[in-house]
Amino acid sequence: MFDRDTEWGVLVDFASDRRPQPLLGVVTGRRRQGKTYLLSALTEALGGFYFQAVEATEAESLRMLGEAVARHLRAPTSFAFADWDVALETLFGLGRDRVSLVVLDEFSYLSRASPALPSLLRRHLDRSASGRTPDNRARLLLCGSAMSIMGRLLSGNAPLRGRASLEVVIQPLRYREAAQFWGADDPRLAAMLHAVVGGTPAYRREFVRDDVPKSLRDFDPWVRRAVLSSHMPLFREARYLLAEEADIRDTALYHSVLAAIAEGNSTRGRIANYIGRRSTDISHPLTVLEDAGLVLREPDAFRSGRVTYRITEPLITFYQAVMRPAWHRLELGQASAVWADSRARFASQVVGPHFETLCRQHALLYGADVFGSTPGAVAAGVAVDPVNRSRLDLDVVVFAPAVPGEPQRIIALGEAKWGERLGELHLARLRRARDVLAVRGYDVRETVLALYGGGGFERRLQSSTDNVRLVDLDRLYSS
Repeated sequence: MFDRDTEWGVLVDFASDRRPQPLLGVVTGRRRQGKTYLLSALTEALGGFYFQAVEATEAESLRMLGEAVARHLRAPTSFAFADWDVALETLFGLGRDRVSLVVLDEFSYLSRASPALPSLLRRHLDRSASGRTPDNRARLLLCGSAMSIMGRLLSGNAPLRGRASLEVVIQPLRYREAAQFWGADDPRLAAMLHAVVGGTPAYRREFVRDDVPKSLRDFDPWVRRAVLSSHMPLFREARYLLAEEADIRDTALYHSVLAAIAEGNSTRGRIANYIGRRSTDISHPLTVLEDAGLVLREPDAFRSGRVTYRITEPLITFYQAVMRPAWHRLELGQASAVWADSRARFASQVVGPHFETLCRQHALLYGADVFGSTPGAVAAGVAVDPVNRSRLDLDVVVFAPAVPGEPQRIIALGEAKWGERLGELHLARLRRARDVLAVRGYDVRETVLALYGGGGFERRLQSSTDNVRLVDLDRLYSS
């Protein structure tokens, strides 16, 4: 198990809680993050009951559950559950007079086939809480990868709202940990690799069978053999990620929305214009993609009400920018030719924007070391220069924690470029942005000017006397 110590500790603490009442927890996260592996190991370590549902009717699911309970209890015959009320009585009964972990994995399959299941769960939990049942220490964990469905379990007026005492979201590995996991010691290789597969653990183990790029020179051959080859699981994975979400019906529309974002159309108006729809027509698709954890809405650092959209799964961006436009050629086995034609687009539409995201993550996670102050928030933003009638795009804006009654303090303003050397011109833009923001009332007296360079820096920047920080790839991936 890699880099899941915190999640493991939280789950063990929940499953070992000795209070004389049943407890409910929810574990969710996008597919391929290792949830099943984590929960299987947990139930094995604690002697709990684990059941992984499949897409099936209610009757078949109950039959499979009865067989699993019988195996767990070493009963001579399978349990015959007439309905979920009876099944839940048995599952909660496993915790009678003793702490017992019960895991229902892929719970979204069960609730989709049996919409009343969350309400029945609430009734069993409330019955125990009211003291109408004997001492019961069942620790029930519901797990699922359908983010939109799992997210609704505990929200709004949902039956289980307020009943859960644990909610764990299994996130992809952070970019530094992902580099360790893939054994990518070269920071340039690590950044390019992360722009393709992100921090999803399964993509190294199950999907490419530990075939990792041996060096930066091996990156292009690796992309051709591991991602663009029609014989490899990663080839169709981005399409499957979209198809697996139950709330996504018109997949063509959703692919178009994602393609628009991947090509740099990050605002609602530009997305709508790209796909030939009105802005109001894409509100629902964007909401569904957000709920599914595939798209993130990010507020502008300086303009209230303005948001941009970013794809959270790098493999989807790679698919939309590189694979989807040449899908037929890739299916014919022309991976080498397609990659040769797509290399420039990969740099501009995939790695470039992804590098900016990594720089914002770096500022948020390690900003205290770089800037000398702990960040309160990090975002991208646009500062409008009224004198020069221009807009100043800022890739990294680091705010200090807000203090009521005081001007918002900006710790750092940053520009990130993947494929070009940064120099005095870039620094001058940051200085101008700092002046513009000072006029707007921000506290920029100690603001650091940060240049994030994937392609290096001009030599004379090293001797700059201004409050400047240069962050190259080596520093991005190390303290």
